[in-house]
Amino acid sequence: MANKSHHISLYALAYAQSLLDLANDSKQPEPIGGELRDIRQIVIENPVFGAFLSDPGISETERGEVLKKLFEGKASPLMFNFLRVLNAKGRLRSIVEIADAYDHLLDEQMGKVEVDVTVPQKLTSPQLEEVRQRVSAALKKDAVVHQYVDPNIIGGLLIRVQDKLIDASVKTQLAMMRQQLLASAPR
Repeated sequence: MANKSHHISLYALAYAQSLLDLANDSKQPEPIGGELRDIRQIVIENPVFGAFLSDPGISETERGEVLKKLFEGKASPLMFNFLRVLNAKGRLRSIVEIADAYDHLLDEQMGKVEVDVTVPQKLTSPQLEEVRQRVSAALKKDAVVHQYVDPNIIGGLLIRVQDKLIDASVKTQLAMMRQQLLASAPR
């Protein structure tokens, strides 16, 4: 699922909040978020680089030199300094989790909410937009909808918003009808 429902540690949230506060001060929360997402993608796509960032056998100085070669002059000064702080604190291994936390905090700040919609067949763009508008109106937030296809739900849809699940699938409705029929059957 697209929504970041896995546990985000308190220190990752703290680093993400600090970065967001600094990004807000310099009026660039979205560009900084974009840079952080790019770095997260680099780490995910390059496991060797991720292992390098996490390896306790590599000194802060060595890591700092590599960060300097890779990011100085390419990343914004704020992002480069943030990476240097993470290096000094031994937290570079958590860059993916910090990026997830930053995305969550930025979405919250902008009034956005991640919504996962599971349907039996892929929705057309107009159908998906209608779902987005209805969910946005119901939640009074800007819904960012991620679509998933599961033919097992037969019809209808499942909507997951954070830890809440709205099950309007035909499969569930049929199961409930079956239970009602069995419960009311003469014994």
